[in-house]
Amino acid sequence: MQKKAIIIGAGPAGLTAAYELLTRTDIVPIILEKSEYIGGISKTVNYKGNRIDIGGHRFFSKSKTVMQWWTNILPLQSTPASDDFLLEQTFNKKRTNAKLPKTGTDPELTDKVMLIRSRLSRILFLRKFFSYPITISKDTIYNLGLKRTIKIGISYCFAKLKPIRNIDSLEKFFISRFGKELYATFFRDYTQKVWGIPCSEIAADWGAQRVKELSIRKAIMHSLKRRFYKDTSLEQKNTDTSLIEQFMYPKYGPGQMWETVADIIREKGGTIIMNADVDQIHTINNKITSVQYNKDGKNEWIQADYFFSTMPVKELINSFQIPIDNEITRVNDGLMYRDFITVGLLLNKLKVENDTNIPSFNNLIPDNWIYIQEKDVKIGRLQVFNNWSPYLLADNSKVWLGLEYFCNESDDLWNMKDDEFIKFAVKELVKIDIIDKQEVIDSTILRVPKAYPAYFGTYKDFDKIREFTDKFENLFLIGRNGMHRYNNQDHSMLTAITAVNNIINGVKTKENIWEVNTEEEYHETK
Repeated sequence: MQKKAIIIGAGPAGLTAAYELLTRTDIVPIILEKSEYIGGISKTVNYKGNRIDIGGHRFFSKSKTVMQWWTNILPLQSTPASDDFLLEQTFNKKRTNAKLPKTGTDPELTDKVMLIRSRLSRILFLRKFFSYPITISKDTIYNLGLKRTIKIGISYCFAKLKPIRNIDSLEKFFISRFGKELYATFFRDYTQKVWGIPCSEIAADWGAQRVKELSIRKAIMHSLKRRFYKDTSLEQKNTDTSLIEQFMYPKYGPGQMWETVADIIREKGGTIIMNADVDQIHTINNKITSVQYNKDGKNEWIQADYFFSTMPVKELINSFQIPIDNEITRVNDGLMYRDFITVGLLLNKLKVENDTNIPSFNNLIPDNWIYIQEKDVKIGRLQVFNNWSPYLLADNSKVWLGLEYFCNESDDLWNMKDDEFIKFAVKELVKIDIIDKQEVIDSTILRVPKAYPAYFGTYKDFDKIREFTDKFENLFLIGRNGMHRYNNQDHSMLTAITAVNNIINGVKTKENIWEVNTEEEYHETK
């Protein structure tokens, strides 16, 4: 009898696992997706022809396997890989209506393609723009002021001369890496916006997971190197992830990648069941035997040989139909998440103008996203969708923004009515001089629960959860929420690929799955 695999979740990890099973084994995957969307938080939501990328997804990885995987699904554009070319071809002002051609009519770019995009991220602080990562330049010194710049330099030297021995919090991680003054200026307030608690209460693991080897020294060296040499290769092997200058991006957003993968899975005989909420997991002798899911008010059962879970760990443990040890229950109940709200805002134009030497259409700021460090507003980050792909817009003469807020399901922001929240968000952008209210044309709002697994609460005892789940030999925890780990999508994919490798090779341990993005082999900075 042909073997089956149940995969909970149709995000990057779940879809990668299904694709790998179908192309490399005889195991038939059945994906159970709780929502109506393919792609998890890498989905793309279409609002009146304007597409929203939830969180902003750069398709870049130091893993050759992942880069080849992506381009096997959506090949690179065959046209010259430069923004100047795209500006010339896509935003040609000689066109009568300055709009993009309809889908499939552009001879230069096909529909199923990866664009090559330039990366620009900046920080808005003191109502001024700073490069991200921070560069030592005359503009930076001018914006910060000489006194603050000197204090940053002195505190950095002090941190290096008297290093912190016991780095047991994110605050100590940042201070040891950047010095107390730079931490207080550019890291403390934004990070507290993201997580809702002080950095002193967050485990240092988050810094090791996200910041990795980025340092002032490397940022300076990169800045100096750029003056003489620019790495135009997609691999950018000698460049830290935070410093990369170009990346791949699906023409119609990240959801296009995962919707294409889902189509391939179906064509090859896999099954994807949408709106399927898994609520029971049954086991016998340390093996998962079946799951129950609810769809349209009806309970359905599926038996299988292998089980991959990308659902939040907290929900997974609560679904087990066996007695759970009190200590496991305590740790599981204490796992925390951070939730996410995006407001899509369509405008005629921005108030803030392009202050760089980077060419842009209608003098639009060239940023992919902007980190909002200002204390007097709650917005955490601002995306400019035009600069990810002009094809995300129904009309590229307009400006399409994503205003990102971090919150908890129990707080006032999450529970605010949609129309009130949108008015609130517009007011904040007006306050920090990004837009004029009268230029707003349309808006929408999206809420994403459990977007970010948190490194506080009972996270310090997460190993007990891992020990419990690892003992089920046919259960594989993969992906961001599946492992309660703040992975990028390439690392989530690698956990899925590693799990399938283990099945093929008869490897019983789960250690190599947990080592993805911690072991040197998988480091983006290798």
